[in-house]
Amino acid sequence: MNCHNYHSFQSRREFLSKSALGLGALSLSALLDPLAGQSLQSNEPSRDLPHFAPKAKRVIYLFQSGAPSQMDLFDHKPLLQKMYGEELPASVRQGQRLTGMTAGQTSFPLAGTLFDFKKHGKAGTWMSELVPHQSKIVNDVCFVHSMHTEAINHDPAATFIQTGSQFPGRPSMGSWIDYGLGSTNENLPSFIVLNTKGKGGQPLYARLWGNGFLPSQHQGVQFRSGKDPVLYLTNPPGIDRAHRREQLDFLRQLQENQFQSIKDPEIEARIAQYEMAFRMQHSVPEMTDTSGEPDYIYDLYGPDARIPGTYAANCILARRLAEKGVRFIQLYHRGWDQHGDLPKFIKRQCRETDQPSAALITDLKQRGLLDDTLVIWGGEFGRTNYSQGQLSKTNYGRDHHPKCFSLWMAGAGIKKGFTYGKTDDFSYNVVENPVHIHDFQATIMHLLGIDHEKFTYKFQGRRYRLTDVHGKIVKDILA
Repeated sequence: MNCHNYHSFQSRREFLSKSALGLGALSLSALLDPLAGQSLQSNEPSRDLPHFAPKAKRVIYLFQSGAPSQMDLFDHKPLLQKMYGEELPASVRQGQRLTGMTAGQTSFPLAGTLFDFKKHGKAGTWMSELVPHQSKIVNDVCFVHSMHTEAINHDPAATFIQTGSQFPGRPSMGSWIDYGLGSTNENLPSFIVLNTKGKGGQPLYARLWGNGFLPSQHQGVQFRSGKDPVLYLTNPPGIDRAHRREQLDFLRQLQENQFQSIKDPEIEARIAQYEMAFRMQHSVPEMTDTSGEPDYIYDLYGPDARIPGTYAANCILARRLAEKGVRFIQLYHRGWDQHGDLPKFIKRQCRETDQPSAALITDLKQRGLLDDTLVIWGGEFGRTNYSQGQLSKTNYGRDHHPKCFSLWMAGAGIKKGFTYGKTDDFSYNVVENPVHIHDFQATIMHLLGIDHEKFTYKFQGRRYRLTDVHGKIVKDILA
């Protein structure tokens, strides 16, 4: 069928009949799907974005899924060593909620870290022996020790820090940024996700990089290791690039005709996705082939760097994507959920992540990219200072702890060699400069030149934003 004959001539009776049916269908679709029939232009971000001059052009978020133990890595608490095995004072806990995994414990013995801490850098930043490589970059990093969240379990906590809500369905941070600022490279997605291959731990759901109620072309695109970095991107046997182009041109005409008829914004989103996929057929294989990287780069990132899909290899790929102008690059590394045998398993996690994380900062810096790239390292909440299960002199586990945790940021617009916030001597409560999840998100948006209170999207009669209804910029960590 010729697509130009898509609209046939109609009698007056047919026109009125279809009009009535169309109004009924429109009403029903509005009840079933509030986005259906909504004009794409009605929710387009105002074209004065960014709202002001940004410090950061892009973000690389190294998300450590499962929640690293702050007092074993960055938050030095010598009192916990002195009180090893003693009960957590009731005056410290203050009746705060516990997870179901330790709520039945009758004893909460304090477990100070088994790992040594030393001061590093110009500011004398305390760092664990577990992270010797990150200890060398402390002069470029800002540590935040006063993060806190309301979520006490992994799924809502990870969803909260990634989307601004504990409940599924909201757009991820990368989707918000892609929607507001767009892409600087038409041949690659603006929001790309990399997961460490073969890691067990808490499940990672696609909604963590989903578009929520934003147009679907703003969802994160997952790159995988192996022959096909993006699933279903390559042409099947017998289809060459010319055939694919002809097919897409015809499909686009049909979809544009359909859009003129029903005005569904997802049709335009689908057209944009098809066109991006076509361009990615050339750009993705070239981008994901790191074989041309010099030996000194592989040596910088560590022994895993030559193995596709490892955290180290993904850090190299993140730098390559940053060079190509990708706006938001999200790395996920699972395995930090250490309820038992923490000393054993945290060593393994640090062997996989410490050198590549530090190397990424060094690599970006030597290329002049750190000045306009924001790098973030951290998980969804902290760990308890008391042992989950039996405590011994050489072993302990730690449960979830939302009241305080640590992360670090580096690069564009962030103070160097700086530590912000403070926990009590037990690393249990924040006692100085608390930073809520929405404060953290507001600060990231600010560095990208976005006023988080003005950047909204109307959905189901309400204007939503990443930071929901509160959140303040943490100005003290800004350079």
